[in-house]
Amino acid sequence: MRFFPALLVFFIHSLQPIGPVDPSGPVNPFADQDLAQGLVKFFLPAGYLGVSFFFLLSGFVITWSVKPGEKVTAYWRRRLVKIFPNHVVMWAAAMILFASAYTPMRTWLPNLFLVNSWINDFTTQMSVNAPSWSLCAELLFYLSFPLLLLGVRRIKAERLWWWAGATVAATVGVGLVTVYLLPDTPRNAYIPLSPTQNWFNYTFPPTRMFEFVLGMLLARIVIANRWPRVRAVWVAALLVAGYVAATYVPAPFNMVATTIVPFGVTIAAVADADVRGLRTHLSGKIMVWLGNVSFGFYLCQGVVIFWGRQAVLGNATYSTPVAVLVMLGMFAATLLAGWFLYACVETPAMKYWGRKKRPAEARGSAQQPATTALQPTEIR
Repeated sequence: MRFFPALLVFFIHSLQPIGPVDPSGPVNPFADQDLAQGLVKFFLPAGYLGVSFFFLLSGFVITWSVKPGEKVTAYWRRRLVKIFPNHVVMWAAAMILFASAYTPMRTWLPNLFLVNSWINDFTTQMSVNAPSWSLCAELLFYLSFPLLLLGVRRIKAERLWWWAGATVAATVGVGLVTVYLLPDTPRNAYIPLSPTQNWFNYTFPPTRMFEFVLGMLLARIVIANRWPRVRAVWVAALLVAGYVAATYVPAPFNMVATTIVPFGVTIAAVADADVRGLRTHLSGKIMVWLGNVSFGFYLCQGVVIFWGRQAVLGNATYSTPVAVLVMLGMFAATLLAGWFLYACVETPAMKYWGRKKRPAEARGSAQQPATTALQPTEIR
């Protein structure tokens, strides 16, 4: 399922009227302005919702796949190696290709260390490689997970649904705080929120924690055999209804609140079907490959779409058939770049740094201290 949220984000990235960071220029390739605006209106929620889906999925998958007895430090090592090598490579690529000419140190340094989304400044949040802003939230989730897991595991099985409901309500609460307690000016013409509202509701890592925690709770619900069997047709209908609602519900509620339940139901229902041995068409070779390259596919979009489009095509727009071909070309280029990142950066990094070498594998193992009295806390 990991590829689908990345694909949703691709649609809005490639259809934006203008890139979010310098050198900003036209992105949408359609010359027909009515069609271009219609596509933007339809796909605008896709970007928000793709990120929300991925945050939910992260909480679910990481909870589902916890290794009994794994040391917290070993878990942190795996998660950090999963994101940082890819991030640093794309950060460097963006800086070399275009960002260094427009990005001062006070902006690129927070992005390098993935703390830029904590800063209430849009230019800083979207600096260098724009899609990497979401990694700031993921980093918070990963670092907090061992502590969150202790709390989630203490919830009695019969109360899991109540906690899940409270978490959904909390996402609505974030929207209410955004609307009623934060300054609403100046407003963005593209997103009808002030920069502070957009930051707090969308990019500020702590407010995105509720989606991750809901994913954790849903994993426990399925593991505890408390998930009701839901027919695929109803899951699909709920997804469609949620997306349609997101195109009409005003910001900020269309960014998370309208689809958090449909997305949660989808993730849990697919996992439950897999447990029961039902075919979901998500375990085939193509879907597995797409899932593997999905992180790279997402992370490369800032360079391939926002810079590559300008570098290769300039400001040109095209007739509808040609614009569709341009979209397909951007998709293919981004997918290829994502595969390269997965094969040449992520996989080797996970192989060599993703786990601590065993004593027999490590050099100088005979010189290692014999004592094991001070062992890190385990994830149990």
